[in-house]
Amino acid sequence: MHPQSKESPAKRLDDERQQLSFLTRLVSMLDVGKWPVFALLPPEELRLIRQACVFGSAANEALYVTVNDEVFALGTNCSGCLGLGDVQSTIEARRIDVLCGKKIVSLSYGTGPHVVIATADGEVYAWGHNGYSQLGNGTTNHGLTPALVSTNLLNKTVTEVACGSHHTIALTTDGEVYAWGYNNSGQVGSGSTANQPTPRRVSSCLQNKVVVNIACGQLCSMAVLDNGEVYGWGYNCNGQLGLGNNGNQQTPCRIAALQGITIVQVACGYAHTLALTDEGFIYAWGANSYGQLGTGNKSNQAVPTLINMDKERMVEVAACHTSHTSAAKTQSGQVYMWGQCRVQAVACPHLAHFSTTDDVFACFATPAVTWRLLTVDGDDYLTVAQSLKREFDSPEISDLKFLVDGKFIHVHKALLKIRCEHFRALLNETDEDSIEVHQFSYLVYRAFLEYLYTDTINLPPEDAIGLLDLATYYRETRLKRLCQETIKRGISEDNAITLLSAAVKYEARDLEEFCFKFCVNHLTAVTQTQAFNDMDHDLLKNFISKASRYGAFKN
Repeated sequence: MHPQSKESPAKRLDDERQQLSFLTRLVSMLDVGKWPVFALLPPEELRLIRQACVFGSAANEALYVTVNDEVFALGTNCSGCLGLGDVQSTIEARRIDVLCGKKIVSLSYGTGPHVVIATADGEVYAWGHNGYSQLGNGTTNHGLTPALVSTNLLNKTVTEVACGSHHTIALTTDGEVYAWGYNNSGQVGSGSTANQPTPRRVSSCLQNKVVVNIACGQLCSMAVLDNGEVYGWGYNCNGQLGLGNNGNQQTPCRIAALQGITIVQVACGYAHTLALTDEGFIYAWGANSYGQLGTGNKSNQAVPTLINMDKERMVEVAACHTSHTSAAKTQSGQVYMWGQCRVQAVACPHLAHFSTTDDVFACFATPAVTWRLLTVDGDDYLTVAQSLKREFDSPEISDLKFLVDGKFIHVHKALLKIRCEHFRALLNETDEDSIEVHQFSYLVYRAFLEYLYTDTINLPPEDAIGLLDLATYYRETRLKRLCQETIKRGISEDNAITLLSAAVKYEARDLEEFCFKFCVNHLTAVTQTQAFNDMDHDLLKNFISKASRYGAFKN
């Protein structure tokens, strides 16, 4: 028997790199198995899906984007809504050539249905049902293939689109909102009830204001401003505009009942609205015949009502204009649902054993359509990354351990080299199988190493500050961004100044601006905290100066 030749370190590293690449492809796979329409696809095709949307009156139409940025469609193709150039149904996926390579960043659909997307370049394409000019091309002819929506948008960069039953709104990088289509209740916001054949800027009360989030119910539209105010317009017979009355609004109207409350996201159901605050609370208003407001009863509410979530901090609300279902996700990853859940009316938020709000709509909404464009992102990463996490801190198969605060953390050299430039340089210079670390705490360093295995972090915001320090020191840009997002989700009146100070210290500009705005929006409570009293003199001086320019001290 010939003796085995010893494998070179370079060859071994290359093999491990290929194995990790394979695992990464598995991690980035989008799970669409809960939507029956995707059962028509072979497994090898399912593994390529990176974005997907299910729509239609019976959830019988779907679009998806592959890892190669090719776009495909399948289903019944009502009104040519699949964008294939005809109205033929198909149980085999067909490619939409005009959209391939466009990089879709936002997608929405109506009940016609019509479909509207925004691309990474800020362009808008629309196709499908057009009986009310909801495609924005100036006609009422159905669109069988995706067409660029150009009127008044050619020099604009659109980042988000939202559709009601037969109208469309679009948000630009400038914070402007454009609307077109069906307008029987004023949902286009033009000041009349005449249908709008091409995109028109929604101005009136939104003039000179910056919108950051949009949503549509069946016949209404909602917008969140950068200062946390919410405006609504359109149909209001169920109180879904939150104005305290049931009169339709032909132009945007501010929800006065939310004065002093900073909203960061809205989601619209068929005739109800959910709003998430910067402190993780949920308000709901509108129709409630299925308990979709989560108030414990079935009485409509014409003004925003705070929902009891058992002191859980919420980070996402979900609803879809085709259904009466509501869902929300907590900071710890728990998912709640209420409203019309298949044949049951659930009047209070109910803990569901799902990992995403998308699963609620796949399993319990009627029809079971997607409430947003499904995309491989944090949630999907976290779910599949648990398989890699099993190998983290496992003494049996590790070849390196770190000693931090008297405790060992077991890892694998090859993975650390592949994932982190700092470790690539460090481990190429040493053959040690044990390294002692003094600069960072055990909690922070373990979270850092675990991040290298899972691409996620799981720390309270105060501890994430220490991890932000480490990310800055090691020049880990993505980790730094994740830390900032964690800190944002955990901000409160008590810790806002502490987090602001950390953001300034570590030159996290986006986080600094976020914390500053939170402090200004909650100025009275923030200035009464001990952290404000202990604030660094120079930071306090800069804060007061900036807040003054921001208008915080005006009567």
